[in-house]
Amino acid sequence: MTEIILHNLLSPVVLFFVLGLIAAIFKSDLKFPNGLSEGLSIYLLIAIGIKGGIELSHYSIQSVLGPIVGALFLGIIIPFITLFILKLMKMDLKNSIGLAATYGSISIVTYGAAISFLDKNGTAYEGFMNALVVLMESPAILVSLLLLKTLENKNSGLVLSTRNIGFVPAYANLFDKEVIRESLFGKSILLLVGSMLIGWVLGERAVPMVKPLFMDLYSSVLILFLLNMGLIAGQRLPEVKKHGMKLVLFGLLTPVLFGSLGVLVGSMVGLSLGGVTLMGVLAGSASYIAAPAALKTSVPEANPSIYLGLALGITFPFNLIIGIPVFYELAKWIQ
Repeated sequence: MTEIILHNLLSPVVLFFVLGLIAAIFKSDLKFPNGLSEGLSIYLLIAIGIKGGIELSHYSIQSVLGPIVGALFLGIIIPFITLFILKLMKMDLKNSIGLAATYGSISIVTYGAAISFLDKNGTAYEGFMNALVVLMESPAILVSLLLLKTLENKNSGLVLSTRNIGFVPAYANLFDKEVIRESLFGKSILLLVGSMLIGWVLGERAVPMVKPLFMDLYSSVLILFLLNMGLIAGQRLPEVKKHGMKLVLFGLLTPVLFGSLGVLVGSMVGLSLGGVTLMGVLAGSASYIAAPAALKTSVPEANPSIYLGLALGITFPFNLIIGIPVFYELAKWIQ
């Protein structure tokens, strides 16, 4: 285990992330232009999506049905577990919903780093795992926001109709069009799903055109992105600290809990060692792209320094340095 963690620590993607952290902590003038940062995000979303679509074209629906069900199960159950934990911690509802959406969704970059880890170790994994990334991005956001509506209305079975024509059931307000639109058609979901569908429809015909940019250069672009993420994570660390040690422990322990659940589910649906590891990484990661974008408009009362600070300042570096090799070893043990 120690050798694997050390091996992961000395990989270029982790070292460049640490370099970004150091730059932020010591207030270096190093920074990425907004346009470049946005461009790197778009690149990674397309690269992961199109590779997943191409690989998915090699499989029948029947062969991937089990992993798809497992991925959706994790995306739905993790927000409920998160809310239960935060209730014990006496966290207020709005911030609890923010963390439930964030930790129920996934980190694409953590997943990309896990792929690099497996490739470096020579561990094979199912190509359709890239497609599961798309499936796990959105459900937790929708579930968390619907839970918010439900919990807010639980003490009143009826609400006044906006047309003043009487009372209507509270559940009539559960489905907010803006929430659904943001969850399904936000930038990250749109690019992931769209790229995956394009790769799935074209299959191997797309490889000659996309390989030079989206496959051969993937690891190099990931290094640039993680350098930028290190800068952002370093800037967010003070925001997390001021909210107390309980939240810091939440950001460190829940990835282990959810990642272990992901490893168990991955094993139950018949994935390989690499696939089980990736399922654990997905379940144990936290979103700092799709979920915060939806929360910003849907739950403005939730404090971004809590859900974004924890996801980016605590959980992301923990998974990058320790979580990935731990889930790999756990997958080996359970397999």
